[in-house]
Amino acid sequence: MNIFDILTLFGGLAMFLYGMRLMGDGLKESSSGQLKVLMEHVTNNPLKAFLLGAAVTALIQSSTATIVITSGLAAAGILTLHQSLGIIVGANVGTTITGQIIRLLDVSADSAAWLQIFKPSTLAPLALISGIILIMGFQYKNSRTIGSILMGFGILFSGLLNMTAAVDSLAETPVVSALFTSLGENPLLGYLTGAGVAFVLQSSSATIGILQAFASSGKLTFSAVYSVIVGVYLGDCVTTAIVCSIGAKAEAKRIGAVNILYNLCKSALILVSVTILHQAGVLKPVWQMTATPGVIANANTIFNLVSAAVLLPGISLLEKASRRIIQDDPEEAMPYQHLIEALSPNFFNTPALALRSCYDVLMQMFTASRMNIERAFALLSEYDEKTLAQLKKDEDGVDQMTDAVGNYLAELSGHLKSEYHLSILNQYYKVMVEFERLGDYAVNISEKAADLHERKIPLSATASSELLILQDVIANILDETRLSFEKRDVDAAYRIEPLEEVVDDLVDAMKQNHLKRLAEGVCNIYAGTDFMDLLSDIERVSDICSNVGLATVVRANPGVGSQTHDYIYNLHAGHDAKFNREYSAAHDSYFRKLDEVMEISVPDDNADVSD
Repeated sequence: MNIFDILTLFGGLAMFLYGMRLMGDGLKESSSGQLKVLMEHVTNNPLKAFLLGAAVTALIQSSTATIVITSGLAAAGILTLHQSLGIIVGANVGTTITGQIIRLLDVSADSAAWLQIFKPSTLAPLALISGIILIMGFQYKNSRTIGSILMGFGILFSGLLNMTAAVDSLAETPVVSALFTSLGENPLLGYLTGAGVAFVLQSSSATIGILQAFASSGKLTFSAVYSVIVGVYLGDCVTTAIVCSIGAKAEAKRIGAVNILYNLCKSALILVSVTILHQAGVLKPVWQMTATPGVIANANTIFNLVSAAVLLPGISLLEKASRRIIQDDPEEAMPYQHLIEALSPNFFNTPALALRSCYDVLMQMFTASRMNIERAFALLSEYDEKTLAQLKKDEDGVDQMTDAVGNYLAELSGHLKSEYHLSILNQYYKVMVEFERLGDYAVNISEKAADLHERKIPLSATASSELLILQDVIANILDETRLSFEKRDVDAAYRIEPLEEVVDDLVDAMKQNHLKRLAEGVCNIYAGTDFMDLLSDIERVSDICSNVGLATVVRANPGVGSQTHDYIYNLHAGHDAKFNREYSAAHDSYFRKLDEVMEISVPDDNADVSD
């Protein structure tokens, strides 16, 4: 052994790690969008989640990446911790595919002729040549992506070949030979070695690959490698937990904690089982057997499959343990999490309970979105960072509730038989979309307020007074909207329409007033753009309320469902006497207020800072 052998070993390791990264990045680029969509639709079935986790990890060649993606989806509220459990176990199994690929080192010159093509010394140049042709010869994005995958594959095997060449001479040295002997006699040393190397390399696949490269020398036995393999599991999951915890919410941190707990249980299970079987003489035929790359790959796969079969049924215990270890942060705890958790599949056979659970979530969505509308209006009058932060937090909650109730309604639809229950479900789905949009427009209004604050361009007194009039109408419409949905009040739903028409009229009048002020040079053109956008956003809020009211009317009168256009047209075209009376009363009341604002406004009102 000399310095050049060591350089060859670490140079091969560098190529191996880079090849893995290049191949994994290419695979993720080609499929990450579809993978996230798949993972977002994980059900509460742990077996399906397990299969998905294994498949995703086998495809992107990284259990860490799979678990980090899962952590991100959990932090966003798309997945729950319970849904993530199966994915975590599956990811630990899926990562063994890399070792099965590397076992091609077992293919020798004496193998059958058709097997020669699978030798790493043949596959590496073939992959590199094909990859570079695709990258340099074609301009298509897909061609470049596939080329990167092939280049990564080729570099990975080239690195393996370099490591194997260096290991052949290193394995003959007294120090390395003594280490191999110690590993066979002291499982704890092997366990710590595997954990330490995996922690440093931040990859279980890479550590197993290095072990397979050493095994190609023929100097390792099963007794020397099994504890190293088990140690790798812990070293890799610690790194994953650290990545999951950086700036993450409690739910995301728990995923990292569950991964550590699972791997600790897996390690204990394997070490105890192997020790017992060895003492009983069951493992005598394989104990001193030469550990080839294939033996290591198979042992790694078997260890993970057996552990998954034993531990997956009781994985919920690890969920409970992680919740005890990592407590909810009071500042990030979602006050309506219990409503989401109440959306139980157990209610599918009792539609009334299932729909009631959806109703509770939808009411909370409306309450949160309405509160955000009020916060957004308050920001226009007095900008406050804390108010904006709370608005964004509640908007995240609305998005989480939308995802949860949307998925639940989709699953529930297949269990409903009666037209009555289906009509309720249709109403709930429509208002769910509208309540989410209500929250989105609250965000839009808050962004306009933030923009005006950052540019230090406040609205004029006239513009602010006009907006207060609109806010008053919107408050009344929101009251009627809540009443129409909460109490299934058709009269309240009916009263929304005249007010919505008044909002349209007010917005048109205010836009004309603004253009007049702009022409007179009273308005600041930069603030004016935001003012016009604000008027449009507020008008959309009234449209949303109209849609919610219409959904209530359709549920009460199914015949309207196929004639909604005619229904709305007849109201707004003046064909309904009651509508005309309520519209005229509201129109006169609010336009009287608008006239008062215009009368007291001064032509040069805040000319340097107006809307």
